[in-house]
Amino acid sequence: MNRGDAVKRFHSDDERLAELIDGSQPADLPRPDSDVPMVSRSVRLPLDTYERIRAAAETRGIGVTTLMRQWIEAGLADLDDTATVSLADVRRALAALAHPHAA
Repeated sequence: MNRGDAVKRFHSDDERLAELIDGSQPADLPRPDSDVPMVSRSVRLPLDTYERIRAAAETRGIGVTTLMRQWIEAGLADLDDTATVSLADVRRALAALAHPHAA
């Protein structure tokens, strides 16, 4: 059944549509990456900015939305002095201190 036929059946109070829906297979939906309730917002980005974010997320093995959320949370933490530092950043800083470059 196509969408148009389904809409017509729905609006005509055809009980067979309810039977069709009841007999359908459950949808295999992706699991959310958080147990915290989320709010969806739309953000307009230049294409090149989005492509850079997508590449950065792919490199990290996470989704674009997850990476953007992490960056936003880090930015907010900077505002109220609750910032956390990634272990990779700590290691880079320690390595730079251990092997200072000649000026």
